[in-house]
Amino acid sequence: MARVKRGVQVRARHNKILDMAKGYRGRNATCYRMALERVEKGLQYAYRDRRNKKRDMRKLWIIRINAGARAHGLTYSTLINGLGLAGIEIDRKVLAELAIHQPADFGQLVEQAKQAAA
Repeated sequence: MARVKRGVQVRARHNKILDMAKGYRGRNATCYRMALERVEKGLQYAYRDRRNKKRDMRKLWIIRINAGARAHGLTYSTLINGLGLAGIEIDRKVLAELAIHQPADFGQLVEQAKQAAA
């Protein structure tokens, strides 16, 4: 019985890793063993940072909302509390967009939050 030769599969697997390692410096881009380590680490960073991106975006939205609220004489926490008391369900992403691109509409929301909190 003839033995199974796996050269084609191995070469394909190596080339897949080396293609993913394009742009790396030195032997990390050309040597399979080193490229494998770098690619695996890069995939770990990508997995982690896909989650961290959500955290970072929420931080950015809160900073923008706070800046808009302070321009109208409120703090972020009192604005969010007032919106909750007023029954206005709007997420932070939309609030941040309103604060930047439509300050007049954001001002109306702030006034409603002020009245509900008072």
